[in-house]
Amino acid sequence: MLSYIIRRLLGIIPLLLGITIISFSIIHLAPGKPTTIQQALNPKVSLEVRERLDKLYGLDKPLYVQYINWLGRLVKLDLGRSFGDDRLVVDKILERIPITLVINLLSLFFIFIIAVPLGVKSALKPNQAFDKYVTIFVFLGFAMPTFWLALLLMNLFGIQLAWLPISGIKSLDFEYFNIWGKIGDLSRHLILPVIVSSIGGLAGISRYMRSSMIEALAQPYIYTARAKGLPEKSVVYKHAFRNAILPIVTILGLSIPGLLGGSVIFESIFAIPGIGRLFYEAVMMRDYPLIMAEVVLGAVLTMFGNLIADIAYAYVDPRIGYKNEK
Repeated sequence: MLSYIIRRLLGIIPLLLGITIISFSIIHLAPGKPTTIQQALNPKVSLEVRERLDKLYGLDKPLYVQYINWLGRLVKLDLGRSFGDDRLVVDKILERIPITLVINLLSLFFIFIIAVPLGVKSALKPNQAFDKYVTIFVFLGFAMPTFWLALLLMNLFGIQLAWLPISGIKSLDFEYFNIWGKIGDLSRHLILPVIVSSIGGLAGISRYMRSSMIEALAQPYIYTARAKGLPEKSVVYKHAFRNAILPIVTILGLSIPGLLGGSVIFESIFAIPGIGRLFYEAVMMRDYPLIMAEVVLGAVLTMFGNLIADIAYAYVDPRIGYKNEK
C-alpha cells in the first residue's frame, strides 16, 4: 500500500504541471487584461500608466516567460500578490476558507446522513409508495436550479415570514452579542445556504445509493446468506451495504475539492465572503495570480480526493488491495 501511495503522489507532479500549463494559457486567452479593466473602471488612467502597470505585473513579457516566472514562485510556495489590492494571495484565500469550509462540511454531513438511509430504504422496497415519493423528491431536486431555489427560500423565509436573514454571514451588531447570541446568529445565517447547497447532492447520493443497493441485493451471495438463515438486518447491513457503499466512497472522495472550492452561485446570491465568490471576483477582474492559486488548490484537492477514495476502497472492501499493483 505504501509503495502505491508513493507512486500516486509522484504521479501528481506531471499531472499538476499539465493542468497549470493549460489553465495559465486559457486565462490569458480570455479577452481583457487586468490593466485594461482597471482603465475601464477609472477613465483617468492613461495609456502610459497602463504600460507601467503591465511592466509592474510582468504582463509585457512573452506568455511562456510569465509562466516560467509564476512556476518558479509556485515551487517556492509563493502564490504572489493580487492585482486588485496588492495583498498576498495566500492571505486572501486563508481569509475566505473558514466560512466556505463550514458551509460545505455541514452540507456534506446532512447529505450523507439523510441520503444514504433514504437510498437503502428505497432499495429494500423498490417501486412501492415510499420509493415513489422519494423518486419524486429526487427529480425535483435534480430539476430545480440552485439560484431559483435560493431566491424562493429567500423570499419565503427571509421576506414574507422574516424568520431568517437573506445575506451575509453575521448581523451588523454581531460584536455586541454574547457567545450564545453569536452562535445563534451564525446558525440563522447558515441555514439557507446549507439547505441550498445540500438539495442537489441529497438527490444524487440517494439515487446512487438506491441503485447500488438494489444491485448488491441481487447478488448470489445475498441469496446464500439468506439460505443460511441469517437475520435480514445482518444480510442487508453487514453483507449488502458494505458492497453498495463503494460508489458512495468514490463520490465522497471527489467531494473533497468542493469543501474549499465552494459554490459561486449560492455564495454570490447570499453575499457570503467565501472562496467561490472570491474566485468569481478574480475572474471578473482578470486577477491572474489569484485565479491560478485557486486553480492549483482545486487541482491538488481533486487528485488527493481520488487518492483518498482509492485508499478507502481497500478498507471498505477487503477484496481490493494494491500490494501487487505494478
